[in-house]
Amino acid sequence: MTSAPSPPTTHDRDWALLFMSWLVATVSTLGSLFFSHVMGFAPCVLCWYQRICLFPLVLILAAGLFPFDRRVVRYALPLAIVGWLIAAYHNLIAAGVIPEALQPCSQGVSCSEEYIALFGFLTIPILSLLAFSLITALLTVLWRRLR
Repeated sequence: MTSAPSPPTTHDRDWALLFMSWLVATVSTLGSLFFSHVMGFAPCVLCWYQRICLFPLVLILAAGLFPFDRRVVRYALPLAIVGWLIAAYHNLIAAGVIPEALQPCSQGVSCSEEYIALFGFLTIPILSLLAFSLITALLTVLWRRLR
């Protein structure tokens, strides 16, 4: 006679939220590296700042998974929020909302250059904003559950 599977525990749900955050950060990091090293797209200044926030998240979140460490949120969430702010600023530049005088990409690669447009509207800055939004949302839910 087999017994019914037990419902997921709170610990399992918390671990799953952290794992999903790590998965988004890892896929985003691999995508970023693919765009620059395989496709040959040179990153702009704001892309580099976003990478500075994103790349460590892969290691920080992974360290919090095995074994599960609830304190990882206090290290990862600030990085995700700063990355989100930079990505939001980057999208405002790409949309032409921010004037040229306030753009940090005056030399080198332009921050408003559009390399790709998946499905006609998903640019690299939008993909970055979506990734940081999802990571921030997942970590915020986890942080509230752990308080």
